[in-house]
Amino acid sequence: MNNLCADIGWKSINHDGEQLCGDHIDIVEQDENSTVIVLADGLGSGVKASILSTLTSKIISTMMAEGIRLEECVSTIAETLPICSVRGVAYSTFTIIHLIENQRVELIQYDNPAVIFFRDGDLFNDPKQELNICDKKVLKTQLKLEEGDVMIAMSDGCPHAGIGLSYNFGWKWEDIAEFMRGMTIAGYSAKTLATMLVDECNKEYGYHPGDDASACVVRIRKREPMNILFGPPKNRDDCRRMMSLFFSKEGKHIVCGGTTSSIAAEYLKKPLKVSLRFERSDIPPTATIEGVDLVTEGVITISKVIEYAKDALADNLLYEEWNFNRDGASLIARLLFEEATDINFYVGRAVNPAHQNPDLPINFNIKMNLVEELSDCLKQMGKRIKVSYF
Repeated sequence: MNNLCADIGWKSINHDGEQLCGDHIDIVEQDENSTVIVLADGLGSGVKASILSTLTSKIISTMMAEGIRLEECVSTIAETLPICSVRGVAYSTFTIIHLIENQRVELIQYDNPAVIFFRDGDLFNDPKQELNICDKKVLKTQLKLEEGDVMIAMSDGCPHAGIGLSYNFGWKWEDIAEFMRGMTIAGYSAKTLATMLVDECNKEYGYHPGDDASACVVRIRKREPMNILFGPPKNRDDCRRMMSLFFSKEGKHIVCGGTTSSIAAEYLKKPLKVSLRFERSDIPPTATIEGVDLVTEGVITISKVIEYAKDALADNLLYEEWNFNRDGASLIARLLFEEATDINFYVGRAVNPAHQNPDLPINFNIKMNLVEELSDCLKQMGKRIKVSYF
């Protein structure tokens, strides 16, 4: 069985004053372990660039996912894209990262900055084959993937950052590679790495980007199971069965909820030690049980994790908050977003009378809704999710 998986994350910023981004990233899953990722950069910025890049990425990713040859994909793009009335060209550059069974990769690059490829923490000089397709010079690389490989694709808005401000000739490719090398070694998720790169570009532009800037990061890693227990079972007689199944699973174990942690402590015959230290005023403190990796409060903490998850799927503005804080919600977010690839939820259906108080906010109503909402967010992050109810 293939134990490798791909962690994929991206972020874009718009040209200053534009509502639409001229770059577009499309990700299409061929099957469970094969994916086509296309980063396209349309000519100029604004509406025209957005149309060009969206058409390019959608057409290429869809066709390649269906197994159509690269030559046909490129010729279709050349025939399909509208012609710019000003410049007289139909123009969109692109980078394709084709992951095959998460064991091999095809890198196909046309006029975008070269993909930055790290292996074992160092810059890897991937061999390139030059192809001529429809009078376009296309570079192709085929490699066998290894655990820890990191690929960073970007639009030219990244190396153009800082021209006339921080740098005379922009933030050079070599400088970007050196900046990102330390980040990849630290083990951040692909989404966080892409966010760090684009945020730094935004900073180099003086927060007024002179071009659309996008980064897409792919990190190859081993599958990492994670187990989360949330709420006691509806039938008290199911406590032992629920705990037995939960603790027999491979991977780290997270227990959420006061009653739930008491049941877990009783099952393990270990004391439950509650911390009196509030890391932040809006999140209850954590606790410890020997044999459990993390013990937190339930509904309030999970609600905050969902807030972080929704933000991570959008602009990822809160990544520094959950990446460095020590409260229960931040700790869960790091485990689920950064570490886990396969997440097993064990959810008890017992009703907590406190959560039925009509004076409480609606998101306190039923923990089932929280689990469904969090599961949906995690699936969008590319995690494999299994939920078991008791």
